Amino acid sequence: MKLGKFVGLALMALTLGLASQSLAAEPIKIGVYLPLTGQNAFGGQLELEGVQLALKDMPEVLGRPIELVVVDNKSDKVEAANAVKRLVERDKVVALIGTYGSSLAMAGAEVAEKAKVPGVGTSCTSPLVTQGKKYYFRACFIDPYQGAAAATYAYENLGLRKAAVLMDMTNDYAVGLSSFFTRSFKKLGGDVVANLKYSSGDQDFTAQLTELIAKKPEIVFMPAYFAEGAIIMKQA
Repeated sequence: MKLGKFVGLALMALTLGLASQSLAAEPIKIGVYLPLTGQNAFGGQLELEGVQLALKDMPEVLGRPIELVVVDNKSDKVEAANAVKRLVERDKVVALIGTYGSSLAMAGAEVAEKAKVPGVGTSCTSPLVTQGKKYYFRACFIDPYQGAAAATYAYENLGLRKAAVLMDMTNDYAVGLSSFFTRSFKKLGGDVVANLKYSSGDQDFTAQLTELIAKKPEIVFMPAYFAEGAIIMKQA
């Protein structure tokens, strides 16, 4: 009887030990959703390289390997929300990283918040990304700081007094940042002589640039993403 109990306890201990080893071997899944295609692909690719570099530096936690589950949000708000939903429900990730682009992060953060899965924004600087959230955080500065810093540098360091703003009116990042820059520049005593707009995907900025030239600003504040930003600079 005693031998039977001993064998039973030994088998139980062995089973628990094997289960513990099995759990220890299971990877910790972290979801990464970034714009790897579309308008913001260049920024998304750069951030993915950064995440992968961090994984090389810290490949495991608590003796368990980290597994990145990467999903392309295609530079689209709806796709960003769907990407987070897929990572949480299908891939069962325990945390999220992403995303480049405040608009995309705002869409993904709403899904993560409802699922109570923690997420860390990479370069999504709009305050709205984390506002009112308990599970979503960020690892970068925010637009009020960034806009004020740019305005202060232009006014105090460069000694400029006339500024113009050229922004993407369909982009939450650009709209928010332009607002904070304008507010700070005027508060310092500067004059914003023009506030011009364009939309994501535009290719011809002749009208806006012609008006900017007529207004004769000393500096143009242009919070743009890579695609339109490069075209505007060339046309300017």
